[in-house]
Order: sequence, then structure tokens, then C-alpha cells
Amino acid sequence: MKHYLILITSTLFLLGCQSSKEDIKEQSLKTIHHIDFSQVKINDNFWSPRLSKHISTTLLVCIDQIENQTGRIRNFENAAKGEGEHSGIFFDDSDVYKALEGIAYSLINNPNPELEKKADEWIDKIEAAQQSDGYINTFYTLTNLEKRWTNMDKHEMYCAGHLIEAGVAYFQATGKRKLLDVCIRMADHMMRQFGPEKAHWVPGHEEIELALVKLYQITLEDKYLDFAYWLLEERGHGYGSMGNEGIWNPAYYQDSEPVRKLTDISGHAVRCMYLYCGMTDVAALRNNTEYIDALNRLWNDVTLRNMYITGGIGSSKHNEGVTKDYDLPNLEAYCETCASVGMVFWNHRMNQITGDAKYIDILERSMYNGVLAGISLSGDRFFYVNPLESKGDHHRQEWYGCACCPSQLSRFLPTIGNYIYAISDDALWVNLYIGNTTRFTLNGDNVILRQETNYPWDGSVKLTVSSTKDLDKEIRLRIPGWCKNYTITINGKEVGLSQEKGYAIVYDWKPGDMISLDMDMPVEVESADPLVTENIGKRAIQRGPLVYCAEETDNSAYFDRLTLTSDTEYHTSFEAGLLNGVKTINAKNEQQSITFIPYYAWDNREAGKMKVWIDYKE
Repeated sequence: MKHYLILITSTLFLLGCQSSKEDIKEQSLKTIHHIDFSQVKINDNFWSPRLSKHISTTLLVCIDQIENQTGRIRNFENAAKGEGEHSGIFFDDSDVYKALEGIAYSLINNPNPELEKKADEWIDKIEAAQQSDGYINTFYTLTNLEKRWTNMDKHEMYCAGHLIEAGVAYFQATGKRKLLDVCIRMADHMMRQFGPEKAHWVPGHEEIELALVKLYQITLEDKYLDFAYWLLEERGHGYGSMGNEGIWNPAYYQDSEPVRKLTDISGHAVRCMYLYCGMTDVAALRNNTEYIDALNRLWNDVTLRNMYITGGIGSSKHNEGVTKDYDLPNLEAYCETCASVGMVFWNHRMNQITGDAKYIDILERSMYNGVLAGISLSGDRFFYVNPLESKGDHHRQEWYGCACCPSQLSRFLPTIGNYIYAISDDALWVNLYIGNTTRFTLNGDNVILRQETNYPWDGSVKLTVSSTKDLDKEIRLRIPGWCKNYTITINGKEVGLSQEKGYAIVYDWKPGDMISLDMDMPVEVESADPLVTENIGKRAIQRGPLVYCAEETDNSAYFDRLTLTSDTEYHTSFEAGLLNGVKTINAKNEQQSITFIPYYAWDNREAGKMKVWIDYKE
């Protein structure tokens, strides 16, 4: 791959826009439906330890911080009593909701009575803090309810969105409605204040839009989808305001023009990701081709001109977002963990409505590099910012005053299974290569998918589909953008294949067949787009989906003089005792022998410098 920013044209296809509520319940307006993580049991050497750490460590860290180290849960207790101070930042309620969502997802595949009891305790406190008119936000309840809904940047709808996502998740996990009913009352309260013939509102931090779509899908109430669409349409008409608390910056808030006319990413990176997710959801359900056109333009702008090799976005600290095209500094890179999670969310949605593997390529890049770097191997420390170079003073922390990233990871990690498989009318789609056993029902038949692989360390994948009758579906295996050579065999016999939009299509198979995909996984030396001036005369190392970096601890003798050349030879070695088991890359030339480790694993040993982009000489 010559550049890590690649232009790939796409063709879009959608199903019809009208259907009954029964159709919506099955999400049949989307072209492709992912197989839910609740039906996926991951069992591989790479992801299983991380999921175990999520249960044993990450969730407990979040609970401890929320209950004991900060005032987040106390804010709800005070709001219920109607007395006491509000501690922390005005949007801290959202951390409680995201941690609750993470608990709900954990309970789905790993039932735990004590964890469920803890969630129920929190939900009781949340319900008690809700006002009689349905409003819930501890900041305004404890400071001045008269000032609610006066500043569009005070994250009221952002917090409400995370409340809704948690309420839907907990209902799906346990069947308990208490938190879902709190969500419904808050959503109905907002709709009494805002909407057609009512007051205008532009959420300063997007999130409510995609959450309302989830509420619509669980309740089948059209009004929630309509409200999501109305909120999207509010942007770009001059309605944004911070009241008397500051000057509204339309570019920062994605409010410069109507969303259907957007061409370039602007402002805060995480807000952009949530906006694009909401647009994609609404576009799929309403067959809104203007939204789809805008999303295609935005995707090209993000991935071709504003994305790091790690799949991270947001190069600038001052606005936690973007500045100008190709401004991608390494040492000062912001690359918020939440933004990388947002890239996974958005690209997953785009794949579902297009069937194009290029979106999963970006999803995978962001997930294995930008997201995984955000959490320590021990599961108890977190990066908010993910630079591509460090002078030795950037480290993960136990928590943050603005703790969106730890709680974001707590809800993301248990849902990894969402991104592996999908189903459409004519195909079974295999998007990610993760060892697992998946069970689901299709047309009354019990289907079992088994995937065996040592990915991302090697490119060998074995897939078996078991069912009692012919599924009458082709199998589409994603061929990652990094893969130049591959073979596919059925029961050991190589088969001829066609390829479409990045998927190899297997037609002639039957239940019980062993389908093997073998992808060459050489070390790749990557160059940046020449317009990225920061990386002129530099190269980065990638192998499979993993971006690599050099740490000072492995290269202390000449770290500041690290140099790759055209004659450098690369050798890989799996080291089981290093960083929970990693495949290292040794780059050797006449001048040096450089050790590279996966970027996600840096800063898990002694403090030291790090860099992704290395000086290069022909």
C-alpha cells in the first residue's frame, strides 16, 4: 500500500423505504443485519483475555470511581433529595449511564447476580432523581432548574442519549423496564419542549439522535424516529445558542450548514462521529439519499485527509477535533479514544447499508489500534489522548476529570461480537476474523458458526457453518485492504471465486464444509500521503491490521536516531512472555536493529519515548 490514505470508489444500494412496524422490528430496512454479540461466544487467544479483564477489572474500576472516588452517583442521590451540591462536570451523568450500559452488555453473555444487583441499585437512584415532568439531569436539578434548556452546549440531550442507550441495553439484558421507562419519560419531556411548532434546539454534543433511533426500534413508536430526524434537520439554520453563557461556534458544533449539505468534517471529532451515526441510522430507515450522499462525502474527507494510520481522528487539542486537511502531527496528535470508538460505530453502520468492505477495513484499523491503545493490558488504566509519538511523559491514567473514555471502553469491549458476522437476504457476511462459536436461528433452522484463527498474528482462518438444511446463501469473506495474496479452500480443495466490494464470494458450499481462508501477512512499510508534511521522509510499519511502534525501552541505545532504509530486512517473532503475548518485528539494516511492538501495547512497561513514524533513507 503506497499511502495509508486511499481513495476507493463505492456503489450504494438500499432497500425500499416503506414498511410496516413488523418490518422495522426485524430491521429489514437495512440491507445487512449484524448477528448480535449476544449470540456470539468469543474464544480466541487475542480477545478472550481482554473480555475477561473487562469483567474482572475494567467494570469494577468504573464502579469504584463512580461510587467512591468521584461524586457521580452522589449527584443522583442529592438530586433525589433535592439538596446538596453538584460535584464534577455538568455532563458527568453520562459516565454513570455508559458504565450501566457496559454492565448490561456484560450481563448478557456473563450473568452475574451481584453485578445485576449493583445496576439495580443505581437504577433506583436514577429513577428517584427524575423530576415529575420527566426531566432528569443532576447538574441542573442541583444548581438551578430554571436555567435548564437555555444553553445548547450543556449536554442535556447528550446525557439523555446515553441514558436511553443504557435503558435499552438493560431492558434487552434483563427484561426489566424501570430504566427504560425513565428514558421514555425523559424523551417525552424533550418532545413536549421541542419539535415542529415548538422551540428550536441544536444539541451541542450529538448522541441523542442515534439513541432515539434505538428507542424507536425497541418501542416501535414512530415519534422517536421523527424526533431524531427533526433534531438532525435543526442544524445549519442559525438556531444554535449558548444563551448568555458564551458565543456559539457553528463549525465546532457541526452547525454551519444543513447536514444533507455537509462535505467536510469540522470541529469536535467525537461529536462528528455521533452525528454521522445518527444520520446513517435515519438515512437507512427513511431511505434518505441526500443524507447518504453527504455521508459518502464526509467519509472520503475523514479517511483520505483527516485520519491517522491508527484509524484515529482529531489532530488538535484545542478543539478535541480537526483543523485543516492533512494536519496530522504525531507528537501533538489528540486522537481521543472515544473518537476511535465512534469510527467503529459509524463504519459499521455504513457497511450495513452498502455491503462495502472498505468500511470494515477502517473499522478494523480503528478497533485494533486507536481503540485498543486506549486501555492498558491490565484493564485498569486508560488513555484519553493517543499520540503517535511520545517524549516519555504520556501515560495512561486510572481515571479522568472528564472520564468519557474509560466509561466508553466499558460499554464497547463486551460488544466486539457485533462486528464479526452479518446476514442479508442472499448472503452470510464474515467481516472480522476472531475465534468464536456463534448460534442463531434462521428461517426456523438452528445455525452454528465456528471460526478458528490466530488472527491478528497470522492470516489463517477456518470457518464451519452447521445447519440441518441448506441455507441457500452465499458466504462473503472480507479480504482486508492490507491483504495482497490469499487462497480459499473448501475441505482442502482450492476453489475459484469472484470478488465484489472487497468480499470473496463462496457460492458452492454446503453445511458442514470446512472453509479455509489463508491470507499472506507480510510486514508492510507504509508511507503517508505526501501532503502530510509531518511525515515526509518517514515510514511506518504495519503487519496485518496492526500498526507497530518503536519504544525506547527496546531501542534505548539509539532511539533518537532510529532509521529505516530501503535495504532494511524485517523478521517477526512471537514472544509469549512479552506484553501478554505479541508478535514483534525486528528491522535490521547496516546501521541498527530496531524492535517494533504493536501500537496498542505501548506504555505498558517502564516509561520511555515512543514513535510510530520513523526516519527513512533510500
